[in-house]
Amino acid sequence: MKHLGILAHSTGGAALCFLAFCEEGFHRHGRNEHPDVTLDYIAFGYSMPAWEAGDHASIRTTLATSVQRLAQAGADFFACPDNTAHMALEVPGPDLALPGLHIAEVVADQAAADGRTRVGVLGTKYTMDGPLYPHALAARGIAAELPDADDRHVINEIIFKELVNGVVTEASRQKYVRVIERLAAQGCDAVALVCTEIPLLVTPEVSPLPTLDSTRLLARAAYDVAVGDRAMPTWHGGPL
Repeated sequence: MKHLGILAHSTGGAALCFLAFCEEGFHRHGRNEHPDVTLDYIAFGYSMPAWEAGDHASIRTTLATSVQRLAQAGADFFACPDNTAHMALEVPGPDLALPGLHIAEVVADQAAADGRTRVGVLGTKYTMDGPLYPHALAARGIAAELPDADDRHVINEIIFKELVNGVVTEASRQKYVRVIERLAAQGCDAVALVCTEIPLLVTPEVSPLPTLDSTRLLARAAYDVAVGDRAMPTWHGGPL
C-alpha cells in the first residue's frame, strides 16, 4: 500500500478529508484499518495577504514546503483538500517533491461519470472567479455555472467568517440552499461543493441538487491510489 500525504491549506476541509480517508477502510472492509497517512499544515492565515494580492507564486512556495515535509515523513503521494490552493499549485515552478492528485480533475471526472451537463460551482471567491473548474469541466464537455455576484459574495463571506472557523449555522445553510435553488432554476443538474468546508454545511439531504462533494471525492480517490485501485498520480504541480 502507498502512504498518503495530506497537504492541508484550510482546517475543516483537511480534517474532513483525513476522517473520510481513514473511515473508508471501515466502510469497505468492516475493519478499522487504512493505508498510512500523514498530514502537514502551515496555517492558511499566513498566506491570506498573498491571496488578496494575487501572489500565487509565494503561496506555491509555502505549499511546496509542506509537500517536502510530507516526502520526508515517508509519503508516496499527496492530496490537497483545498480547491483554491490548486490555483497556486498550478503556478509554473520546480516540481513538487511528491506527485499529487488534482482535486478539480477528481471532481470533474465524477461529474462526467454521473452524466452531468451543467454544474453549479460554489467555493471561495478565488475559486468561483478563477479558471479551475470552468477548465476542468469544459474539458469533459460540461458547462460550469456560477451564482450571480450577490450570491457569490454571500457564499464567500460564510466560508471565511464561519466555515473555516468551525462555525456551522442553520441560517447560513438556508442561504446556501437558496443559492442552489437558483442554480437549479438556471438549468444546473448538480452542484459542486468546491470549498472543502462546504460539505460541513450542505449535505445531500438538504441540497436541492445532487452534490459533488470535493472533500470526500478526493479522500476516496486517494484511498484508491493507496490500495492500488487507481494509478499513482503523475502531477508534480504546474499547469495541467
